[in-house]
Amino acid sequence: MERVLNLITSLDRGGAETMIMNYYRHMDHTKVQFDFLVNREQIGAYEDEIQSLGGRIYRMGPMYPGQFNKYKKDFRNFLHAHPEYRIIHSHLEERSYFPLRIAKEEGVPIRIAHAHNVYRGFNAKTIFRDYFRFRLPPYPTHKFACSTEAAIWLYGHNALERNEISIINNAIDTNIYTFSLKKRIEMRKKLNLGESLVLGNVGRLAVQKNQQFLIDVLACIKKTNPNTKLLILGEGQLEKDLKGRATSKGVADDVIFPGSVPNVADYLQAMDAFLFPSLFEGLGISLIEAQAMGLPSFASDTITRSVNISGQVRFLPLQSGAESWATEILHHSHEERFSPKNMLTQHHYDIANEALKLQRFYLKAANND
Repeated sequence: MERVLNLITSLDRGGAETMIMNYYRHMDHTKVQFDFLVNREQIGAYEDEIQSLGGRIYRMGPMYPGQFNKYKKDFRNFLHAHPEYRIIHSHLEERSYFPLRIAKEEGVPIRIAHAHNVYRGFNAKTIFRDYFRFRLPPYPTHKFACSTEAAIWLYGHNALERNEISIINNAIDTNIYTFSLKKRIEMRKKLNLGESLVLGNVGRLAVQKNQQFLIDVLACIKKTNPNTKLLILGEGQLEKDLKGRATSKGVADDVIFPGSVPNVADYLQAMDAFLFPSLFEGLGISLIEAQAMGLPSFASDTITRSVNISGQVRFLPLQSGAESWATEILHHSHEERFSPKNMLTQHHYDIANEALKLQRFYLKAANND
């Protein structure tokens, strides 16, 4: 059995974490086992499940600028204490530079960097991000990304043109994400939604996800269709701000915050349309899940078009404003739902197939070492 050490900030229900867990659940754990080194003391939502599957969880300090030297020292000591790891798979974006450089110096033979996001705009973090991503290339033996855009952001155009990058799709369990009228009726009753038009979003409550824009959209839609609700699934620092915005817009009673839930698929059943107004994304696994459910989906035009597997995603400019989004959503939100399972499989988004491919990669890489 080959144990793969995954490096990640936390094990909560974020997009990257969910993607990793999808692959982990569908691997043969007598052949490949996942362990995790995280940078937070808080217990993450997935930790109990990981341990039940046989995975180990280690902790190390945060990777803040003032902590970089301590992290490097601690990570080197970790590798000395755990020489069993021949494969390190880093999900730390540009910060993969630190552990993968040390792993190379310590002779770890298989070192994977994985791009999950695309960062836009400029702030204080941009300087650090650029500094580290430009220094990353010599250290991974393999470069992964969730999309072409994420690949270019982390590794650059030249690496893509030289075919140095493997696209690992944010695949999902298509058996779980399948529309069920029975489950839809059950969930709408449970949530007391009645005959409301239900809009939905899944993601961390963070600036990047831009959920405040959804509250503006809801306020616009309610002018035409008062019986409209908004479901926002996720947790994050902006929850209080979002609730305050809903109050100021007069829609506080129509915005539902279920929190971070393990059964996202059940909530998607209850929705009539899925909204994804992110400022930037690597790909957006929740958009894949929404399409699998046959939901009409509306995404900001900053999102990669490769996510539109079903042809049901409409890309709208954020600059057009909430009123424009509201008009488009009202026009298309009552379209008949269908299950594009075969389409997802053809585009390599069925986790049963994709997890087997990744498992084979790990085993082949380890055997070739």
